[in-house]
Amino acid sequence: MPLNYENVLNCRIPEVEQQLTTRDTILYALGVGLGADPCDRDQLRFVYEESLQALPTMAIILGYPGPWHARGDTGITRSHVVHGEQGFTIHRPLPVEGTIAGRTRVTGVIDKGKDRGALVMTACEVTDRASGELICALTSTTFCRADGGFGGPTGPVKEPHPVPDTAPHKICDLATLPQAALIYRLSGDDNPLHADPAYAAKAGFKMPILHGRCTFSIAGHAILRTCCGYDPARFRSMEGRFSSPVYPGETIRTEMWLDGNVVTFRSTVPARGVTVLNNGRAEIV
Repeated sequence: MPLNYENVLNCRIPEVEQQLTTRDTILYALGVGLGADPCDRDQLRFVYEESLQALPTMAIILGYPGPWHARGDTGITRSHVVHGEQGFTIHRPLPVEGTIAGRTRVTGVIDKGKDRGALVMTACEVTDRASGELICALTSTTFCRADGGFGGPTGPVKEPHPVPDTAPHKICDLATLPQAALIYRLSGDDNPLHADPAYAAKAGFKMPILHGRCTFSIAGHAILRTCCGYDPARFRSMEGRFSSPVYPGETIRTEMWLDGNVVTFRSTVPARGVTVLNNGRAEIV
């Protein structure tokens, strides 16, 4: 069954009401790798309930609608779906607990052609349920690797943020745990691609891969650590494009170029010589 353009574009994704707890906030940070050094006071503030703060990248799991594209009427091949792009903008400090609402809508569907896949773009607004205030805004692109050639539009596609061809100003290496994907999936993304070896093999991977959102969050940790002194109030926005999967247990290197309040970045896995997150742009104070 080919991708059904009209059904995907006009899909009504149910609003998500989320009861966020301090346990959720801590579990997310642990899944991203915070607390690797239990005596690091800077990291402890994100994984210990005393004076707990939320990591800025936690924005991307708030109001998450789950695998809405797995519905039978979309024609999307779920086993071949991977994360293409992610972005967020923070409008007020992220809560560590409380009731929030996420409203996600499809903003575009692009046909890259037969054997080249399709792109599905979404936007989400996350608000405080009690006050209605906007907390953060999210953008995401899903790459449907097996679903191109359905006869849909071929554009427009946003131009990627350019990465300088000069040496980076800052570099930060962060290791991931072999069980990182199994921890991170407890923050709401339970796609079996990240846990089931047989499912991963069906999708063409040698083993379960790390969530794109987790890779993105590790890059965000590198920026928070290197450019913001672990102060989440200085972190305003971030976006990036996924270019290759990460396998749990690998070390992710994030290279950063600083230009005023803009941080351009990319992330690699040096052990395999691959770029895993590219064309990154973050805004800091």
